[in-house]
Amino acid sequence: MSDAKRPTTEITLLGRGYVIACDPGEEVKLERAARYLDRAMQGIHSQRKVLGNERIAIMAALNIAHELLEALDERRAGEADLNRMSERLEKALATTQRN
Repeated sequence: MSDAKRPTTEITLLGRGYVIACDPGEEVKLERAARYLDRAMQGIHSQRKVLGNERIAIMAALNIAHELLEALDERRAGEADLNRMSERLEKALATTQRN
């Protein structure tokens, strides 16, 4: 589907409206992401009144990317812990079944 025919959704970032192409059924997710980004941008804006919107958006994007990577690292560490525990449990069960 070409962008000209795609449905759009309007979002607001730092009080400015943007019309974004959005697949049908994805509007709620886009709006949620926009609210999250807007809160991040508002937080940066409130700390540093002199930054332009582009710099605020870049800083917010970097902060969100950092949050995402931290969450992914924690998830991977949790999965690794779970795998180690599962292996230990399987070994213990195998030992118990042999005896």
